[in-house]
Amino acid sequence: MFLSATVLLAAQALTPAPLFRDPVWDGAADPMLVWNPKRSAWWMLYTQRRAKADEPGVSWCHGTEIGIAESKDGGMEWRYVGTVPLSSPDVGHSFWAPDVIRDRGGMFHMFVSYVPGPASEHRDWGGFRFIFHYRSSDLKTWRFVQRVPLTSDYCIDPSLARRPDGSWRMWFKDEGHGSKTQAVDSRDLRTWKPVEDPGVSKLYGEGPKAFEFKGKKWLIKDPNSGLDVYVSTDWEHWTYQGKILDKPGKRNSDQTIGKHADVVVCDGRATIIYFTHPYGQDFPEKDGVMPLAARHSAIQAAELEVKGGRLVCDRDKPFRIHLTKPRS
Repeated sequence: MFLSATVLLAAQALTPAPLFRDPVWDGAADPMLVWNPKRSAWWMLYTQRRAKADEPGVSWCHGTEIGIAESKDGGMEWRYVGTVPLSSPDVGHSFWAPDVIRDRGGMFHMFVSYVPGPASEHRDWGGFRFIFHYRSSDLKTWRFVQRVPLTSDYCIDPSLARRPDGSWRMWFKDEGHGSKTQAVDSRDLRTWKPVEDPGVSKLYGEGPKAFEFKGKKWLIKDPNSGLDVYVSTDWEHWTYQGKILDKPGKRNSDQTIGKHADVVVCDGRATIIYFTHPYGQDFPEKDGVMPLAARHSAIQAAELEVKGGRLVCDRDKPFRIHLTKPRS
């Protein structure tokens, strides 16, 4: 059976699945995207989990750097660039789940989870975890600013958004307080004030991500059962809407729940970038070591839509990712 040229071209135009796999460790997770004006390209920053490392417990999720992949064609093709050169106060460390914003002066700010100590000391999810702040003028060279003062010494997964009054709100997971989603506010990205109740703490979840789309504010987070969705009109009062990416898809490496995600809104379209464990993680350990099939992860992309006032995602719907240069 021969396919017509039109059908072949249409198939070639679809967003690849998976969108990206880390060529070094095969454990890309926690993706976020930022426009790099120096390169005229989109950069994907992600946790470079060491999936190929046969180490006990969750040691392979530690000793990690922040990986970089680059796309110059709007997100269809991604090329591995390397890792982000971040300074560290410890010889052994882990960097997880970055978020990057740009201030009005054009300076980039990275907020990233930091776990002190070598991977061999982290067979489980215990230990201190902080959120570090770095700044850069070019996304290439980063200067440490501070450890962000937060509600405990066990905080991860920062996500920032600018509010109408010009201040910044940062949501994060506080494992020192029941793994609740907490928040702090700042006008200068240095001095932070705790938010008494950010309105999205009742349900467990990690990797919060806040964004604006179709005239509303949205926040998604990962409770390891798909992604929970909240909606707001003012960044303060949130209504829980249910889940997306909680049903397995049909695409390659997408037949399991979607996890820790970023959302990019370009020209009125919203693209969600998330990761999966394609084979799940329900495998028996051997001598305390998970098999590679359980450790491997892949980055995927799908389109978000608003229907009947609800945020929805049909991960199997054919679409072509088209990320454009930000207007501001």
